[in-house]
Amino acid sequence: MNVQRPKRKYAAPALEKGFEIIELLADYPHGAMVTEMAASLGRSVGEIFRMVVVLEQLGYLQRAPNSDRYTVAYKLLDVAHRATPAANLLGAALPEMRLLASETGQSCHFVVPNAGRGLVIARQENPGMRGFSLRLGAVIDLLRSCSGNTILAFSDPAMAEQIAAEALESGQAPVDPEWLSTQLAALRARGFDRRPSPITYGVTDISFPVFGFDGGVAGALTIPFLELIDGSQKVDLSTATELLRAAAQRISFALGHTKAD
Repeated sequence: MNVQRPKRKYAAPALEKGFEIIELLADYPHGAMVTEMAASLGRSVGEIFRMVVVLEQLGYLQRAPNSDRYTVAYKLLDVAHRATPAANLLGAALPEMRLLASETGQSCHFVVPNAGRGLVIARQENPGMRGFSLRLGAVIDLLRSCSGNTILAFSDPAMAEQIAAEALESGQAPVDPEWLSTQLAALRARGFDRRPSPITYGVTDISFPVFGFDGGVAGALTIPFLELIDGSQKVDLSTATELLRAAAQRISFALGHTKAD
């Protein structure tokens, strides 16, 4: 089988073959033999064999002790984790959160799902004298909160169903399924959630999803927007919403997410 490959301005054939092998083996959890790799890639056994041996010597592939099947070794995962911001969600989020707080004059926090509840894993207070923020480690109701509904709305259906089930198991009060379904559909269509805080007067919660490299929801970035009586806040609600949108997109990009939200 001859595989058609796009022409590029620059070429590094050996490098391309190496990555082709690694990407191919990602779809073979039980490993593949050199002959199988060569057939799938439309290359000769000889050229694939040489690349496989080198990749094995470098520690990126491993051969099963009782067969000639190769799989990707954990060294690749180790390198990926050390070389990309995805190794540390906070490493990607915190710089953007500091910038966001400075630009908006509002606090912000990052929420992830955890055992059926939302968990605040990062927070950035506003730089001014007055503000509102959640404490680090605060637990969030996933079924009713702005952050929680954002996570549910942009999770794939199976994951959202699992998170909702875990939320009920964790002791959160049930919600009307029809109401929740309508709420999440509207949120997806809008691309974010914004609603008056159900707890604090004068606060409007705004939340955008942050995506990981696999397209799944990594969490929700949220501003509890505090509107001051004298109107002296640094930006208005609409501007804060757009700045929050941009920050969430930059964090997603840093985590390897490249698809349009």
